Amino acid sequence: MKRLIMILALTLGLSISASAQNYAVVNSEKVFKSIEKYNTAISQLDELAKQYQQKVDAKFEEVEKLYNTYIQHKASLSQASQQANEENIIKKEQEATEYQESIFGTDGELMKKRLELIQPIQKQVFAAIEEYAKQKGYDMVIDIAQNATMLYYSPKADHTEAIIALLKNKQ
Repeated sequence: MKRLIMILALTLGLSISASAQNYAVVNSEKVFKSIEKYNTAISQLDELAKQYQQKVDAKFEEVEKLYNTYIQHKASLSQASQQANEENIIKKEQEATEYQESIFGTDGELMKKRLELIQPIQKQVFAAIEEYAKQKGYDMVIDIAQNATMLYYSPKADHTEAIIALLKNKQ
């Protein structure tokens, strides 16, 4: 009898604690895309990336031209001249790679520009989500954007549109 009472009490306790967890689901990608400033920033970043890529490609094309010219004339060059050409090609390739890293790397120009343009918008969105969660009493907000581990969620739990409305009211 004691055992049955303990099992019932444990089951009741688990069900109460499970139902006490209050959560919301938000698609942050949809929220961001609803903000015109974000869309403009993404367009600017895409255009900037295209311009940077052209410059990087030009540097690597220069290396390729040097290499092809070297290969064509290699037989007629002295050993010292061959070595000098090879060193020059390697140096130019390293410079092109370093330039590419300075633009597209984790500390590169494009990342700095991305932080400058996107970070204020992210802060605004995350603050709105936090405010909404506190107003509605949610313990947890789960982002379903590009999340391969989210197997199912109830549409009732999706509060994306409410977050978008909150953000639009603040603008």
